[in-house]
Amino acid sequence: MKKKQLGRTDLHTPPIIFGGNVFGWTLNEQESFEMLDELADRGFDMIDTADVYSRWAEGNKGGESERIIGKWMKDRGAREKVCLATKVGSSMQQGGPKDISKAHIIKAAEDSLKRLQTDYIDLYFTHWDDNKTPVEETLEAYQLLIDQGKVRYIGASNLSPERLRESLDASREKGLPKYEVFQPEYSLMERNKFEGEIRDICKKNHLGVTSYFSLASGFLTGKYKSKSDIEGKPREMFLKNYFDERGEKVLQALSGIADNYNISEAAVALRWIMNRPGITAPIASATRIKHLRSFHQAIDINLTEEDMQKLNEASE
Repeated sequence: MKKKQLGRTDLHTPPIIFGGNVFGWTLNEQESFEMLDELADRGFDMIDTADVYSRWAEGNKGGESERIIGKWMKDRGAREKVCLATKVGSSMQQGGPKDISKAHIIKAAEDSLKRLQTDYIDLYFTHWDDNKTPVEETLEAYQLLIDQGKVRYIGASNLSPERLRESLDASREKGLPKYEVFQPEYSLMERNKFEGEIRDICKKNHLGVTSYFSLASGFLTGKYKSKSDIEGKPREMFLKNYFDERGEKVLQALSGIADNYNISEAAVALRWIMNRPGITAPIASATRIKHLRSFHQAIDINLTEEDMQKLNEASE
């Protein structure tokens, strides 16, 4: 499987990154181990998680995904075989305050390292901005972690264009660590959060880009046909706003192209992202081993210009 360089780091990712939000949420520990084993066997060796995953499940408090990944890596002796990304800045309490202060980052990093049962993180993301901590303070915290060998590279997710630009300027002007990767929400259903100013900043500063919610929380798999299909489901809060005229157009376009190539809608949606300018690799999750077939289909298929245009027009 051909890998791609993440920005200007020496980290390389397979064409699709596996999203670890499902571990401890829609997959229990045993199921998570089975999925991780399969991913390793197939070469999908970059895992993206966060300290707050998977707090959404009833009874969870956050950190469950990291704990499962850490336990699996130790049990399998697999730490050196995995490129591991995790994040800091969200609150362990649903709706709680964001925090990217130096004190919080240092403590949160130590907590993540313990859960992951490792002494270093390959790629550490600012998950959400608190819009108050000076960017220099946040970057100084990362400098300390890098100097200690606990973090190799840093990235940012969900920053505004202004705060991302300010952070990159501070890195250049004050000799602080630079965000090397940006992680926006990006899919056929959510294009505005990346296309435009953010994409231009990433290109100008040679940032790798890894998109999250690449399948729009499962909407783009074609599994859900109406709001009644998602009632009471774990992903209802993410999916409920997609059932409109635009969503229907996107699903119709996906279905037609998928039928033409005899592949899944998910594969087409992932390939669309992989073909888009500025993208290094999309992040996607799966809850069944058989769903990984879509990953391989996305990697193997070549969409035509006409296919891409149909998807672009349906999703505008």
